[in-house]
Amino acid sequence: MGRRPRSTETGEWYRHGGPRRRIAYYDDRPPAAGEAHMELSTHLLFDGDCEEAFRFYEPLLGGEIVTLLSYGDSPMAGDVPETWRSKIVHATMLLDGRTLSGADAPPDTYQRPQGFAVLVHPSTRKSCERLFSTLAEGGAVKIPLQKTFWSPAYGMVIDRFGIPWEVSCDGASG
Repeated sequence: MGRRPRSTETGEWYRHGGPRRRIAYYDDRPPAAGEAHMELSTHLLFDGDCEEAFRFYEPLLGGEIVTLLSYGDSPMAGDVPETWRSKIVHATMLLDGRTLSGADAPPDTYQRPQGFAVLVHPSTRKSCERLFSTLAEGGAVKIPLQKTFWSPAYGMVIDRFGIPWEVSCDGASG
C-alpha cells in the first residue's frame, strides 16, 4: 500500500504559519513484493491553450517542460478535427521533483475547473507577490493577497487560462 511512513519521532520539525510540528518521512526503500507504489500529481485540462499555458508556467514556476505531444503527432490524430491536431494531448512539466501534467480537452468536452485549486508555497513574500501578480494578469482575483493567521501572504486567483490557484507564502518575511 505504498511506501511505509516512518515514525514521526524520527522526522524533522517544520513550521507552516503555525506551531512547529514534526513530520514523518517515507522510507526510501522500494516497495516489497505485492506492495504498490503511488505518486500523486496534478493534471490540468485546457480549452485549446495548454501549450500557451505551459510555456507561461515554465519560467514563472521554474519548471522544465519535458513533453508537449500534439494530437496530430499521436495515435489520436484521426479522432479529432484537423483544426485540433496542433492542440496538446499530453504535456509534462517537472517542478522541483514534482510533475505537472496537462492536455487540451477534446473539442466540445471542456468544462471549467471547479472544486479544486493548485496550491503553491513560495518561500518569501517577495516571490509570493511576484507569482500572485503574474497569475492575476488577465485572470480574476478571488481573494487578494493578504496576511492570514496561517501565512504572511495568502491569496486565491483564477489565471487567464481558467486554472484556480492558491498562493500561500511559507516565509515569515522578505
